[in-house]
Amino acid sequence: MTSINQAAATDQAQHRGEQHATDQYDAATEQTPLLPPADAEAQPDQSQPHRDVSARRALLSSLHPTAKGSQRRWPSILALLLLSLLVLLVMVFAFLAPSTVAQYAQQAVVFEPTSLSIASFTSSGVRARIQGDFRMDARRVERKAVRDLGRFFTYIAREAESGASEVEVSLPEYGNVVLGTARIPAIKVYLRNGHRTHVDFLSDLAPGDVDGIRRIANDWIDGRLGEVRVLGKASVPVKSGIFSLGKQKLQQEMLFANKDIPSMPRYDIEKLNFREMDLPHGGRGMAADVALRVQNHYPVDFTIPPLAFNILVAGCHEHDPFIKLADAETHPLHVQPKHTVDLNVTGLVHQLPEALTQDCPDSHKSPLDLLLGKYIHGETNTLYVRGSSAPHPHTPHWLTALIADLTVPMPLPGRTFGHLIKNFSLADTHLGLPDPFAAPDTDHSNPRLSARVRALVALPQDLNFNLSVSRVRADADVFYRGAKLGELDLHKWQMANSTRVAASESEGDADGPMLMVECLIKDAPLRITDDEVFADVVRALVFGGRGVVMRIRAVVDVELTTALGGMVVRGVPAEGEVPVKPISGGNGNGNGNNGDINTSFRPRIFDLQILHTTRTSLTLTALVNLTNPTDYAASVPYLDILITTNGSVLGHATVRNLHLAPGENSFMPVTAVWDPAARGGAEGVGVGRELLSQYISGWNTTITLRMHEGSLPTQPALGRALARFGVELPTPRLQPPSRGGGGGDGDGDDDDGDGGAPHFIEDATMHLLTSTATFTLLSPLTHTILYITHINATAFYKGADVGHVFYELPFAVPPVDGEGRGTLTPRLPVEWSLGSVGYEAVRRALGGRLVLSARAVVGVGVGEWGERVWFEGGGIGAGVRL
Repeated sequence: MTSINQAAATDQAQHRGEQHATDQYDAATEQTPLLPPADAEAQPDQSQPHRDVSARRALLSSLHPTAKGSQRRWPSILALLLLSLLVLLVMVFAFLAPSTVAQYAQQAVVFEPTSLSIASFTSSGVRARIQGDFRMDARRVERKAVRDLGRFFTYIAREAESGASEVEVSLPEYGNVVLGTARIPAIKVYLRNGHRTHVDFLSDLAPGDVDGIRRIANDWIDGRLGEVRVLGKASVPVKSGIFSLGKQKLQQEMLFANKDIPSMPRYDIEKLNFREMDLPHGGRGMAADVALRVQNHYPVDFTIPPLAFNILVAGCHEHDPFIKLADAETHPLHVQPKHTVDLNVTGLVHQLPEALTQDCPDSHKSPLDLLLGKYIHGETNTLYVRGSSAPHPHTPHWLTALIADLTVPMPLPGRTFGHLIKNFSLADTHLGLPDPFAAPDTDHSNPRLSARVRALVALPQDLNFNLSVSRVRADADVFYRGAKLGELDLHKWQMANSTRVAASESEGDADGPMLMVECLIKDAPLRITDDEVFADVVRALVFGGRGVVMRIRAVVDVELTTALGGMVVRGVPAEGEVPVKPISGGNGNGNGNNGDINTSFRPRIFDLQILHTTRTSLTLTALVNLTNPTDYAASVPYLDILITTNGSVLGHATVRNLHLAPGENSFMPVTAVWDPAARGGAEGVGVGRELLSQYISGWNTTITLRMHEGSLPTQPALGRALARFGVELPTPRLQPPSRGGGGGDGDGDDDDGDGGAPHFIEDATMHLLTSTATFTLLSPLTHTILYITHINATAFYKGADVGHVFYELPFAVPPVDGEGRGTLTPRLPVEWSLGSVGYEAVRRALGGRLVLSARAVVGVGVGEWGERVWFEGGGIGAGVRL
């Protein structure tokens, strides 16, 4: 019993020793040394036997645990596991997680801006409101390990919050020029994959280096910004829950290539209106109101304050400085996200700069001419918009400084005005033929046109200001049936005047006011470029009996007077139609043989004179009266026309310095040469003799007038083209002066009503006893003596022979005297046809009169020229005497 008690006491003592050791271990802290002090090591362990026993028991206890012992060891094991896990987490979060999470965040973060609005413009920048959706998209991460670890860490962290920070954006390629800085407030976002966080915050944006920004903007405008590298730097305090992660220095670099760099927004000009206005300091100026519609594809929302700009145009050459044309200003403009922006701009032109209206070197056009020329031809001009250095009172100074030297090219599409000319007509038209003595290829070597031009011009609705036309000049092309006939040269300034009129109901297609322009052109050269087309026009007018419509397309220079003073607008397209009335009635066949020419012109020839003679030719002059049935006048310095019949050339007629006015034209001199042998030889002589014989016999004869290569010496090609058209005219009657007419009235009328037969034989007398006859002759020549050199004639009465006259002694037939008395021929011997019915009729008419007919071969001569012609005629009144 005693031994049992001693053993129990020994066990309790050992247990107390173990408990004491355990308490000492539990009392150890982080400050407790891992090694015992030196004096403790030197002190002998008095309880070593007891410790060995305890160790053995502990080992046995571990091999055979009890429930109570198991509960005491689990905290140690759990503490060890937690310590190991903590060490692992420290290693991961401290060394591995930052780089992994950084890669994951850079690739998985998605920010979709939904709205960017400017709350207000401040003196140092703008206050912007930024809205968007933040989310993490693990699918964007390429490496699976990074993707999995990133999702694990962000799942644990769940959310993160950044403190207030400042972001600096710079461009390394431009010397690290600072674009601007932004103050970002605290932002909290969810980090779990796929979870969206709507972000809405205000940020103060301040511009950086203004000169650098302007340089970059100019490169962008000029298209030199192929790619740009943007660097963003920020020091951002970050925490997740209650854990602060300290300030994180963030640096993000982005490369924008061509397709990533935004382009200039597209715009459309909805309306352009020019008007006059009173200038603030007196005088009148010109205002241009432009309505633009700009496409906005970005989620931005802000109000642009009023801005002032200078409108510039290019100089003569590419490197010349821009020329200021106008001042422009915009009104406050509200821009809504992804909505079309309607912008109204007003430009004011105080006066036209001298550099704008002066002709460029080696050119006859000024910068203004080039600008207007492109605009009215539908081509695109380029205007340059530059920020004005004069600040607007409601615009922040930094914004004015930023745009002051920023020049933006603005394409200005041209406009084709369609048919500006609503009505085009010519009055008092005068056509001058070429001067035969003019040098080739000069103005006077071409036909020349003078006329009063009237044009009704439809003004575009854009031009709501007064203007007047003082002078015009043009180069015009003339067309007939779509083919170019020639060119009308109006390069010299022509005086003009204009009157503003309202559009009448007859101009239903006119949508604005009209301007009536009148211009008097004088001696404008008409260069015929296609002789065949001109020949078609002549055929239609002269032989076709129908009018033609000539189309004129011109490029006109107009000198205007406006509120800005005088200016010249060059290259205005003009087009119009000019109807030309026919010259004759025509039969519509257009074959060049038209009897209506005589009816239209009604030529009458009188006062015939022989100027010169040769053995085969006569050079004579006459006066002609004719009617011009058209409304057009013509001047003929020189024109030579062939006289033909049956294809044989009998001579030619020439007119010089002739003026043909509309209506009656009297006493026009014409010179003609009769010389069938010159071009037709013996055949021509025979044709000429036959024509003369038929003519003096009173037959209906015709001659054909035809142009030739020498008709217009300075335009031989034109003469050749017109040579295929002949004007066929009845042979004009040469009427001797009427008795007592004092030389006749020259009208060519047949006062006796005999159908127009020539009355060369006024009277005849038969002498039966002497077998002779005398004739009273009226010479058609008023200034030249006509000689009868041969007579071989037979007289008839109702077809029966009366007698025969043969006489070869020449006698003179002088012109009719002032009292209208003819010339009495010598007594011509008559060989009577005795026993014939005709002779018996003469005997019965003794002391009376009867009407005879005759056939004869008569030799006539004037000067050196002589010819024998035949004659057949009737209605010769003859008296019978013993």
